[in-house]
Amino acid sequence: MRWILALLVAGWLGGTSGGWAETSLDPAPGRFAAGTSYTLGFWVLQHGTHPYEGELTPVGLRFTRAGGESLTFPGTPLPEAGHYAASVVLPAGDWKVEGLQGIFAPYAAGTVSVPGGLKAEPARKESIDAFVAQGADYWGAVRPPGFPDLPGEPASAARPTPGTAAAPGTAAPGTAAPGTVAAPGTAAPGTVAAPGTAAPGTVADSAPAAAVPPPSPVRVAEGAGVPAWTLPLAAAGGAALVGAGWWLARRRAAEDEEPPLPRDPSAETIVISG
Repeated sequence: MRWILALLVAGWLGGTSGGWAETSLDPAPGRFAAGTSYTLGFWVLQHGTHPYEGELTPVGLRFTRAGGESLTFPGTPLPEAGHYAASVVLPAGDWKVEGLQGIFAPYAAGTVSVPGGLKAEPARKESIDAFVAQGADYWGAVRPPGFPDLPGEPASAARPTPGTAAAPGTAAPGTAAPGTVAAPGTAAPGTVAAPGTAAPGTVADSAPAAAVPPPSPVRVAEGAGVPAWTLPLAAAGGAALVGAGWWLARRRAAEDEEPPLPRDPSAETIVISG
């Protein structure tokens, strides 16, 4: 029954609230001086009850005075859903303040005299009643003027602006765009993980594979720069070379010590016949 009432009230407000949206101004400085910069906060709420879900541009404040002169100051989104801020500098005169609401029609938000003060239009009672009836609260301590704090957990805020990047670590697995690099441990099958950051059991372009056990660690002798198990082999090889060299030296020495063969005197006799 409450949601039916909320829809009926919101539908009635749609025809009278700036093309289905309303702008409410935050409390402003007590006095405005000509040529001085001021920052004004304001809220743009669809149906006057909730933040618009999606990209809403352009958003800002427009000041118009008699004679048709108009000044427009763009709004910058603040952390709260539907909340914006604009820095304004006005010449002397009486100005009408309008909220620029993207796809919605401009909304009369108040008047300001320079020098003098700003008179903001309060949030419509019908909008606040519809907000309470729908039972969805989108804000914490910082909220539109006049909107009560509803019990319960805050409702989801407006969706992120299309084209914006998701916060580190918040992308759902399998949602990375083709050709993008997934965060460590979040690469879905078919996506490319950053070098050295793929989750255990995943590969760059296929389904999860069985984990391969790491090789056994090899201890290295301190200061040697080679594995310790090679040292005994090197020592044995060196001993073998020394032994072989010793054996060759003894053999050559034995050959040098052998007595010369006996000489045959007949082989040196020359016979002359005659």
